[in-house]
Amino acid sequence: MTQAPLHRRLFAELLGSAFLAAVVIGSGIAAHTLSPNDVGLQLFENAAATAAGLFAIILMFGPVSGGHFNPVVSLVDASFGGLRWRDASAYVPAQIAGCVLGALAANTMFSDALVSISAKHRGSPAHLFSEVIATLGLLLLIFSLARTKRGTSAPAAVGAYIGASYFFTSSTSFANPAIDVGRMFSKTFAGIAPASVPGFLLAQLIGGAVAIGVIRYLYPDVTPEEAAEVVMPHPDQLVPPAPQLATGSR
Repeated sequence: MTQAPLHRRLFAELLGSAFLAAVVIGSGIAAHTLSPNDVGLQLFENAAATAAGLFAIILMFGPVSGGHFNPVVSLVDASFGGLRWRDASAYVPAQIAGCVLGALAANTMFSDALVSISAKHRGSPAHLFSEVIATLGLLLLIFSLARTKRGTSAPAAVGAYIGASYFFTSSTSFANPAIDVGRMFSKTFAGIAPASVPGFLLAQLIGGAVAIGVIRYLYPDVTPEEAAEVVMPHPDQLVPPAPQLATGSR
């Protein structure tokens, strides 16, 4: 069994991240258009579309790259040996670039300006603490699934967690540095002002660091092979060729 080539995994992470940003931002634009006077309904529509979309996107691209679409997930995975540090350092820019492309695509699909910088400030202490908690919970979920051989449940479980965390966090659970950057480029319901992004990035990295400690405490014997199954099992392994029968004279 051999791993899928890095270039193919990076392309999967780029496309998956682009679809994720397009789902988050596009559904936010649609929600604001369809329910202009009801913020609660807008949030529900945005959360439901994001949860369902994330489920589908992980199913689409997870078999190739693992379906990270999130720099913190990739970095934490590397810390457990599930991903080479060299590969993780390549995943991160692919994820960020994908989220930016997805934001531009969402803007275009709804006839907005291709690039519009958000003015939506989200940098309060409550927002930042929410991002620590949201990121911690996400990582605990996916690593517990991988450690207990339930990785095939990850697409549904991750989608459900993110959908729920839209409502139980004041920040609406970005939990992803790449999506922070992408959502800067859309002056919509789902956007985030550039001034708020550094705080979100720091909070998410703190959440990732805390998650490493908690995972090591809960699962002290987690192996690199188990970590390699994050987010979902990926025969980013290729099926080996069938053995050939020896031939010879009778």
